[in-house]
Amino acid sequence: MVVIVLGLPGCGKSYFAQRLAKMIHAEYVNSDRLRKENFKMRMYSEGEKAKIYDMMLQKMKEAIRYHKNLVLDATFHKNETRKPFVKQAKESLFFVEVWAKESIIRERLKKKRPYSDADFEVYQSLQQEWESLEEPHLLLESTNANIHSMLQKAVQYLGWNNDKKPD
Repeated sequence: MVVIVLGLPGCGKSYFAQRLAKMIHAEYVNSDRLRKENFKMRMYSEGEKAKIYDMMLQKMKEAIRYHKNLVLDATFHKNETRKPFVKQAKESLFFVEVWAKESIIRERLKKKRPYSDADFEVYQSLQQEWESLEEPHLLLESTNANIHSMLQKAVQYLGWNNDKKPD
């Protein structure tokens, strides 16, 4: 199973995605971490973004080949970016979109995060570029106190139960 967790900066997708990956015994791949590991000077250019998403696509192909669960964590804010993943994964792909109220996002983006450089200005820019998800998906609101219910809804959506063992 491949789960793409997407949403705007500061919405709580990484906090959620890391915990979901643990619950479903999945490898976790974060776009911000890949960027920091592969680019000393990060420019956030279209070419750089394309390379990051291509690395994530390769990780997904490998997970599918070896029947491993995978959680991919990135904004995935454009349909064009999502299409190659949909084409490759087909029925084993699930989308979980995370969102939060702007007041919460504003506060979260004031804090230093280990891999993300996004601030409120980046959030606003990506919000303007956001393209609604065309594929079926689970939409979860992130607050500062609902991670457990988010995870519960996600595992139910994925049809996962704790009795399942990783392949």
